[in-house]
Amino acid sequence: FYSEEGEMDFKGKGLTLNEVNPYVRSIKVLDKEFIRMRAREIRKELLQGVKKPYKKLIDVSSGDAHMAGMKPISFLRQVLAVCLYPELLHSDRFPSDVEQRAQRLLKNCEGGSLGSYSPPCGIVSIRRSVSEFISQRDGGVPSDPDNIFITSGGQDAIRCILKILVHGEGHAQTGVLMPVPSYSYFKIAVLEVGGAIVPYHLSEEQGWDMQVNELRRALQTARGHCSPRALYIINPGNPTATGHVQSRESIEEVIRFAAEEKLFLLVDEVYQQTVFGEGSAFVSYKKVLYEMGPSYSDMVELASLHSVSKGFTGECGLRCGYVEFVNLDPEVKKCAIRLFEMYLSSSITGQIALDIMTNPPGHEDPSYPIFKAESQAILETLAHNARRVQETLDSLPGVSYQPVQGSLYIFPRLHLPPRAVEQARAEGMEPDRFYCSRLLEEAGVCSTPGCDVGQREGTYHIRLCNLVPLDTMEDMLDRLNSFHPRFMQEFS
Repeated sequence: FYSEEGEMDFKGKGLTLNEVNPYVRSIKVLDKEFIRMRAREIRKELLQGVKKPYKKLIDVSSGDAHMAGMKPISFLRQVLAVCLYPELLHSDRFPSDVEQRAQRLLKNCEGGSLGSYSPPCGIVSIRRSVSEFISQRDGGVPSDPDNIFITSGGQDAIRCILKILVHGEGHAQTGVLMPVPSYSYFKIAVLEVGGAIVPYHLSEEQGWDMQVNELRRALQTARGHCSPRALYIINPGNPTATGHVQSRESIEEVIRFAAEEKLFLLVDEVYQQTVFGEGSAFVSYKKVLYEMGPSYSDMVELASLHSVSKGFTGECGLRCGYVEFVNLDPEVKKCAIRLFEMYLSSSITGQIALDIMTNPPGHEDPSYPIFKAESQAILETLAHNARRVQETLDSLPGVSYQPVQGSLYIFPRLHLPPRAVEQARAEGMEPDRFYCSRLLEEAGVCSTPGCDVGQREGTYHIRLCNLVPLDTMEDMLDRLNSFHPRFMQEFS
């Protein structure tokens, strides 16, 4: 910082790229972010009057239901409105159960205000609502509110759990088994805390099934360079947008495997309320674990996640979720509490949404008929759109898919012509990103390329979100139906 004359030199920067944390420097922009950045540019161009083959852009790249045009749940927004502006309690504008819920929630906030901090692990009464929801969901399996930790969304919960689990270097470095395909930010979270990724492939030919033989293969391969300690599972599946829903038998096999190998189960169950496939039903890992008897239920360690971003709530922007720990060692639990105390708790607005997601209006409540109609309409929209997408894909050349059971997405495979693959490589892109880029430019549809979430070498996919209004879905399918044959013909 000093010149040759000994004077302070203020020209240089104190923080240069070389001084930035190496991990931060190594973070790569996901392919879908390039697609989304271009989508934002296209929106601006449309507003400026630039001529395109379409008048508006359709974004089916994420599970952000409200961005896509889906309407929020009235009861949830009404309770939030009253809690944010308590003067509405005296307005007679809302049903009595809205006012009663708002009064109860405000009473449990410090100072009776949403502007206050909450306890580090969440408001006690809301943790109790979550535990009662879990117990009811699982047919009476006990759930202790003290094992519930409320977080700023599922992603934040994942980070906290990984910080507890991951340690060591070299052969002692914690390895985390991760499905391929998988939630794209999970890999980043593991690497952020110094863990090693241990990929295991889901079987596309078997409907994206999770197979224990593949888990064993991945585990044995990894033991040569790290120490696998955790198994990450997404059930129902994402982005295997068939929303593959594991059967009880499959879950039992995985639990036995985890018990044999002493693996911590990290189970992402955020799509549990969006199962609609015929013959499909969500069963939680905790319920199956409990019913397998004490030799498993008292020993296998489990963390289960849920979030207000998904399901019928769709409140992505409120950023709230929970993790329930099962069989956590008491001393480890103390460490977890200290870790959560280091972070500011989830926003109280998000916790209110979580309370309503886990404790919605009952049959006798005035708000129940509207709540029931709205939440049912969301599931019906998902099921209808999934059926329509599959009907359209059936008519397109070079596309295959697995039947949709739940979740918010569909993840078809693209059997691209060799010339399309060559052109993509020539332009420095993965082939499915190249396809998504062309789909965006020519048809105004923003989607997610499969290369972002992982896939077997030589296969290409695209992820489309089904949770959009019916007319938006029909518009998107018309555009896809026009674009895809033209693209395939160009490179045939």
